[in-house]
Amino acid sequence: MSKLNYHHLLYFYTIAKTGSIARASDILHITPQTLSAQLTRLEERLGTLLFERKGKRLVLNDIGHVTYSYADEIFNLGDELVNTLNNHSLDFTYRFSIGVTDVVAKVLSFNFLKEIYTMEQTIKLICKETRLEILLADLATNKLDAIFSDTPLPAGAPLKAYNHLLGRCGVTFFADKKLARKLKTSFPESLNGQAFFIAGEGTNQKMSLLSWFKEMNINPVIIGEFDDSALAKYFAQAGYGVFCAPSIITAHLLKQYNVAVIGETREITESFYLISPERKVKHPAVQHLLERGKALF
Repeated sequence: MSKLNYHHLLYFYTIAKTGSIARASDILHITPQTLSAQLTRLEERLGTLLFERKGKRLVLNDIGHVTYSYADEIFNLGDELVNTLNNHSLDFTYRFSIGVTDVVAKVLSFNFLKEIYTMEQTIKLICKETRLEILLADLATNKLDAIFSDTPLPAGAPLKAYNHLLGRCGVTFFADKKLARKLKTSFPESLNGQAFFIAGEGTNQKMSLLSWFKEMNINPVIIGEFDDSALAKYFAQAGYGVFCAPSIITAHLLKQYNVAVIGETREITESFYLISPERKVKHPAVQHLLERGKALF
């Protein structure tokens, strides 16, 4: 099988970025007819079409999106090589792309990811924050090297990937200082009938918390449900109710927000994972985070 022609890949990449053979031909200084023929040769080499026509525009199909992600990585690495040599640098820069599930507290993500910069190698950190299912799709197409998540890879997921448990912690409950003093003495029963802010739909914390409330026969009044946990903290700080968070970030919350601790339980646990595409980790940044992450948790 013949090797991939990278000129053809560049032509495809430029067409995909501009959405038009005509615009791409202006950039590349190649006639539209030649460019169209070279795109056809690439598609023949790959054995599949890469675009769909929508009006006058060319739109990437599913295989086209995968091909584009690889091309983007290849040409970005080429640019980094040129920049490194132009700067006369002998330090190799590792690109490390990690996904973070959007329910993980920002301070926790920061404390975890900052360990990247303690490596001997020079690291360029690329971080994407969104829902786990989107991140898993990116991991499957090699857009990500790893995922930092509060939930493991779902059972039966078609993706071949591995969960590396970093650690677990309990859950701590907070309110403004006046309310916290009132509720602290009879915690957790004091949460019964209390205004409460809870994490968004489908989160691991919400499901665990509701199950614990039911088991303890505690019925708080849920007055707010937030995907953005920072918003719940601001409402609680203003005296509107109670919120909870992983105990590992208690010190930060007390310092950052004008709140106090009501109580803590270890009957609810928050678990944190690094999900990688291989069991035996090869990427040096993933290996480094595994070692430092376990110490952090």
